[in-house]
Amino acid sequence: MAGNVLIDIFRIKDLRSRIVFTLTMLVIFRFGATLPMPGINVNALKLYYVTQESTGGLISLTDYLDFFAGGAFKNASIMLLGIMPYISMSIIMQLLLLVFPSLKKLSEEEGGRKKIHRYTRYGTVVVCLIQTFTAALSIANGIPNALTLSKMVYIPLAMLTATTGTLFLMWMGEQISQRGVGNGISLIIYAGIVARLPDALWSLLKRIQTRDLNPVFVLVVFLMFVVVIALVVLEQQGQRKIAVHYAKRVVGRKMYGGGPNTFIPFKINPSGVIPVIFANSVLGFPLQMAGSLGIQFKWLSDFAYWFRPSGVPYMIVSTLLIIFFAYFYTQVSLNPVEISRQIRENGGSIPGIRSEKMEEYFTKVLNRIILPGSLFLAAIAVIPTVIQTTFNFPSDLAYLMGGTSLLIMVGVNLDTMSQIEGHLKMHHHEGLVKRGKIRSRNL
Repeated sequence: MAGNVLIDIFRIKDLRSRIVFTLTMLVIFRFGATLPMPGINVNALKLYYVTQESTGGLISLTDYLDFFAGGAFKNASIMLLGIMPYISMSIIMQLLLLVFPSLKKLSEEEGGRKKIHRYTRYGTVVVCLIQTFTAALSIANGIPNALTLSKMVYIPLAMLTATTGTLFLMWMGEQISQRGVGNGISLIIYAGIVARLPDALWSLLKRIQTRDLNPVFVLVVFLMFVVVIALVVLEQQGQRKIAVHYAKRVVGRKMYGGGPNTFIPFKINPSGVIPVIFANSVLGFPLQMAGSLGIQFKWLSDFAYWFRPSGVPYMIVSTLLIIFFAYFYTQVSLNPVEISRQIRENGGSIPGIRSEKMEEYFTKVLNRIILPGSLFLAAIAVIPTVIQTTFNFPSDLAYLMGGTSLLIMVGVNLDTMSQIEGHLKMHHHEGLVKRGKIRSRNL
């Protein structure tokens, strides 16, 4: 079955071209993540981080930033910041659309979405310049012998290089979405996560060999990992189906409506992994600023330590932000007023619900499924810290076995499989799984 599916995938010219294009873009991204910026002493950089890792400890700010940059942050590469500045600016723009009615009106006009997207790009440049300045300052002041150029030359050169790298990643993400398979931005983050897996497993083996880690604990954690993956898949695929009946109407010689199986599917987690990415993006910016400027200001250094990713204050704020963004994103993407209006305009009704109560009903249903879904996301997000503190796992592997990385990997895999399945079905081939479709659980 699997062999036949692979043959079908590469037999379809359009799908084959899309997959090859996507893989090519991701290879270019991984190459760029290893290419250091001008003015960096690579040997001094590696020596510093090897020394830091040998001291052990919990997840550090550098580990946190490096994780979201796909390993590019510790390499001081031309793609130092990864794609996160663009995500941060997208969040800011979504909030501005809610705060300023004029922007909201602009987005609804003809060509308005393109203007909003252009403003997001301009804002991304500003965010990149600020974040790159703090990162370059941190490298220049915090890592001995890290520069081969003077600080005055290196900092503006680093700002220009890293900002260009992020803009290039934005372009790559858009190209993958248009000409490849899957969501380009998500796949770039996904590729950065998966690329860290071999080193993380090697680090785990070394700890087992040196008896710093009990093999029994490793087995227990991996069993937990399998269970968590199964729960994440169930949560991502689960649906709350709401039956909708449409009045019969005749158009030409055909009769429409009146079908018994019409329903609106609300996912148990309608926003997917977006709330976790948004929460981490929002928290990452002040953390980077505090960590970089803490060299000059002790109170910022104290704040960065107090609010470190492995600390309780960080986990509490992160949980609250995940819940907030789950509600926020769902309200933006699934507006009960808009859904109700479309149902009424098409002559539809919900059994047992009066027409004027439809918005209230949809709001009630969404609130009931968003809260447990967001709490589940928050629980998954704190798994890396729990694994590391309880079982003494390496921080890089702990990040990969839970939290944002696990949600992204599962979510992106499901989304990409769904798109490939759509292409196969369009060309009258079987899907990737039994019966030709990726099934969802009706809850």
